[in-house]
Amino acid sequence: MENIYLAKTVKITKIEEQSPTVKLFRLAPGFSFIPGQFFLLGKVGYGEAPFGALSSPYESGYLEFAVRRTGTVTNYLHSLKQGDEIELRGPYGNGFPLDFIEGKDIVMVTGGSGIPPIASLIEYIVKNREKFGNIYLLYGAKTEEEILLKDRLEKWGKYIKILTIAGIVSDLVKDIKIDEQNACAVMCGSGPMMEALEKIFRPLGISDRRIFVTLERRMQCGVGKCQHCTTGDKYVCLDGPVFYYDQIDKNWD
Repeated sequence: MENIYLAKTVKITKIEEQSPTVKLFRLAPGFSFIPGQFFLLGKVGYGEAPFGALSSPYESGYLEFAVRRTGTVTNYLHSLKQGDEIELRGPYGNGFPLDFIEGKDIVMVTGGSGIPPIASLIEYIVKNREKFGNIYLLYGAKTEEEILLKDRLEKWGKYIKILTIAGIVSDLVKDIKIDEQNACAVMCGSGPMMEALEKIFRPLGISDRRIFVTLERRMQCGVGKCQHCTTGDKYVCLDGPVFYYDQIDKNWD
């Protein structure tokens, strides 16, 4: 039986500057995952932090992560160079309900460095484009330079409608056209941002049970033991990080 606590050693094969505070790391070898699941990256002596993979779930040779410099673990990761090795655990948690969202119009919303879990979902959708209806990505950030993955946004724009803004992402809702009876929504970002997103999904007529939220927390064990990631009566690592909106409504903390 596999030891769920045992880390795997992976090599950094590529580092790319995405913004003044965010770097993209490509790690090899790759491991299978469902878009929306998360991994724990780090090193003994520095600790670990959770990250959602942004690479395609069909890519078997590597995993990619966007790391924003915010503390001890991320400062350590930003100090590394191509060829260095780090430790990885996962994948953990529940991903997006891929079977459920097939055949539907989808509105994806995120902000700043919250795009990685949605990026892997977009890669899945692009690979299976004929199985989906109208697809939108609404992506906002405080400044233009904080909008990540610009080269991929250009590539994805051939298959889905992408709307970006340096400002309030809810301002983009006027450009959305969907079948509200056959649509669902996906969002990833900070708690306050998600509360504000009611301004998007309520006007569009998407019900709470068709809105999927991926939460970010300071997860340490990944398996519901350390209790650092509780939100209401849920563990983000076990019950999430992808939830129905009504499962965690008012539990943003």
